[in-house]
Amino acid sequence: MADKRMTPDQVVARLSDGMTVGIGGWGSRRKPMALVRAILRSDLKDLTIVSYGGPDVGLLARAGKARKLVYAFVSLDSIPLEPNFRHVRENGLVEAVEYDEGMFLTGLRAAAQRLPFLPTRAGLGSDILTVSPHLKTIESPYDDETLVAMPALNLDVALIHANVADERGNAALTGPDQFMDDLFCLAAEKAYVSAERVVPSEELLKAAGCVHTLTVHRYMTHGVVEAPNGAHFTECPPEYGRDEAFQKAYATAAADPEAWAAFEQRFLKVESEAAYQAAVAEFAKENAK
Repeated sequence: MADKRMTPDQVVARLSDGMTVGIGGWGSRRKPMALVRAILRSDLKDLTIVSYGGPDVGLLARAGKARKLVYAFVSLDSIPLEPNFRHVRENGLVEAVEYDEGMFLTGLRAAAQRLPFLPTRAGLGSDILTVSPHLKTIESPYDDETLVAMPALNLDVALIHANVADERGNAALTGPDQFMDDLFCLAAEKAYVSAERVVPSEELLKAAGCVHTLTVHRYMTHGVVEAPNGAHFTECPPEYGRDEAFQKAYATAAADPEAWAAFEQRFLKVESEAAYQAAVAEFAKENAK
């Protein structure tokens, strides 16, 4: 079977301007940040980002990589509103499409099933239907109930981060919540998974600990990247928690243009993921003093 291992930059080389990119994880939890940082280092632009948003959305939007954001929320969890997302929204720098969390999930399910839409009650009685006039309602053919016809969230590419994977593109999500990462993969034409470690296929089940964590299968994925600490600064349990000190520094810098320029220069405008991880290690040493 095919060996799908590649580097973050090789994944990004397969993307192109204008694509719709779905990003797994949830808020500031198990985001494929090594792949996000690779996009930041690239010349990609005009992307549509579809996400239960966290720093992935904030970073890509602030850097001018995203033309459109489709989201259920954009948060850093311990910091309720993602500061770079706030910056681009308040300054009208991106097109934004907001959905209820249930609507967003229904849209992923529709895309995963290759359906144009799925009916849902989510969104009824809210202003989402007012601010999003593209949404339609339908009448149930069984009891005349009015339902939202949630359009499929079709993706060109999905990016997710796993705890462990094999070279064939199978992956295990061993933390307390697997979120919707399997649906992101199924909703996409192509999907790429980064993982804390990549092991031989015959060792994957042992590394996963339980067969029920193996929710990402090789038929869903087109590439796998070994990326230790690749979700930083978001959490990736059980390997590590969120780097709250770094996240606080990130959020503080985002509020001031000069501070943000310095943050970008130190952590984001570096030549590689290895250089980023080295800068993070130095930051940790400074804050341990």
